[in-house]
Amino acid sequence: MASVSATVDKKVKEDNYSWEGVDKNGKAIRGEMRAAGTVVITSTLRRQGIKVNKIKKLPTGGKITDKDITLFTRQMATMMKSGVPLLQAFDIVGKGHSNRAVSKLLLDIKTDVETGSNLADAFRKYPLYFDALFCNLVGAGEAAGILDTLLDRLATYKEKIQAIKSKIKSALFYPISIIVVAFIITAVMMIFVIPSFKDLFEGFGAELPAPTLLIMTISDFFVAYWWMILGVLSGAIYAFFYTWKRSVAMQRYIDRLALKLPVLGEVIRKATIARWSRTLSTMFAAGVPLVESLDSVAGAAGNFIYYEATKNIQVEVSTGNSLMASMANTNVFPTMVIQMVAIGEESGSLDSMLSKIADFYEAEVDDAVAALSSLMEPIIMVVLGSLIGGMVVAMYLPIFKMGMVVS
Repeated sequence: MASVSATVDKKVKEDNYSWEGVDKNGKAIRGEMRAAGTVVITSTLRRQGIKVNKIKKLPTGGKITDKDITLFTRQMATMMKSGVPLLQAFDIVGKGHSNRAVSKLLLDIKTDVETGSNLADAFRKYPLYFDALFCNLVGAGEAAGILDTLLDRLATYKEKIQAIKSKIKSALFYPISIIVVAFIITAVMMIFVIPSFKDLFEGFGAELPAPTLLIMTISDFFVAYWWMILGVLSGAIYAFFYTWKRSVAMQRYIDRLALKLPVLGEVIRKATIARWSRTLSTMFAAGVPLVESLDSVAGAAGNFIYYEATKNIQVEVSTGNSLMASMANTNVFPTMVIQMVAIGEESGSLDSMLSKIADFYEAEVDDAVAALSSLMEPIIMVVLGSLIGGMVVAMYLPIFKMGMVVS
């Protein structure tokens, strides 16, 4: 039997438009509107007594960052705690956001919720921006009727994690900046400065010192093959990141190496433990079962060594082992962390104890980054001074020798 009508649920695609027109009094006005097309905008404005002269589709524009999602979470938590209804809160945040890509994302989610989807499922349609942890916590908040509380906790969590990431980036910036600046200075000296000295020395007719000959040979190579050096460096960097993103073995090796780096390794380890503890504390406090929480914690660990360790912990906990014993078996957590987890399990305050661990290690990361910044400043001066000074001395040695001969 053929059906008389087929109903297909389709979400109407809406875009942002800017419009210009005149009102009933002949005054020129302009504005922006989100709609499915120009016809909808024209008819909507006509009902308001506005004659439309021009409509322009606005570009989606902008990139959605983790910082945008963190800010959105805090705004939603604040408004919902103030009693603003969910859909109205989405409308306020979405239309008021300066990044059009974020605005479109939030209004699309609002449309999903309006058509009957629950909020957690609406978020799950955009895994690039909302991970399993985010969706699970929102789902738990909806189920328990405490969405405003869970959003507030989630916003605090994301703000803490964002701060940790910023500190790690700050810690990594110094050594990377030294390498980049040193390479640029060396390249400029070798390609532009040293050849002018070479032309000068050719008229001396005397044997040049070994350091000078070495620098001039390297300079000749830079001048002749600068394109090859640039190509090899660019190719090596591209190949590294390409392999790192796609190879599990490469990720494991790089993350293990990162933890063994002098000074930086300890900063990365403390930041990872802080993130691990903060994530598990947030999930457990929200009422998510421990085994399910560990699944989200593994993805949020940020280091493959801790990801594998968390998966092993999850397997052991699911078979009845305690969290403390399972963590001890991985050999990646400090004794203090394991002992505090043991106390938390025995006292029934695991979420509180994990939060204290996270606070402690976040403070440790703050101190370590501050110390690293102070340490790197003299190192930068020594490295760049030795590099530039070495080249300058090597190139002035023949002039010094001539001066001694003349005197």
